[in-house]
Amino acid sequence: MILGVPMVGFILAPLFQKSPQKWITLGKTGDFEVGKTVNVTFIDPSPLPWAGVTAKSAAWLRRASETEFIAFSVNCTHLGCPVQWLAGAELFMCPCHGGVYYKDGTVAAGPPPHPLIRYEVRVVNDEVQLKSAAIPITTTL
Repeated sequence: MILGVPMVGFILAPLFQKSPQKWITLGKTGDFEVGKTVNVTFIDPSPLPWAGVTAKSAAWLRRASETEFIAFSVNCTHLGCPVQWLAGAELFMCPCHGGVYYKDGTVAAGPPPHPLIRYEVRVVNDEVQLKSAAIPITTTL
């Protein structure tokens, strides 16, 4: 019986650990054009040793002005499908269930219950950095 307590702790401990977050450099400020939204990829800060290609994550990054950058999760808040940026319409579109978001990440139409998740972004020494986290999605079934 006493052997069961460590086993329960081993199984439940990962559920209570915070996933690590760290600032990841995405590029120099000059790499991003004012007014443009681009897809950027980065490595998850806490990949498991066997994660392989699944350790790669992505975000939509917009240079709003000379000094302001905004980043959104690529995952729809409905069921986590990857959203696409439609530059001509200035909308994010989820192909799974027709979710649509405005360029500021707020819901325009469809089933998404929340705006797109935003990442923290900063500029340090002319480098654009994103504060990474585990894949941020909010789902409601």
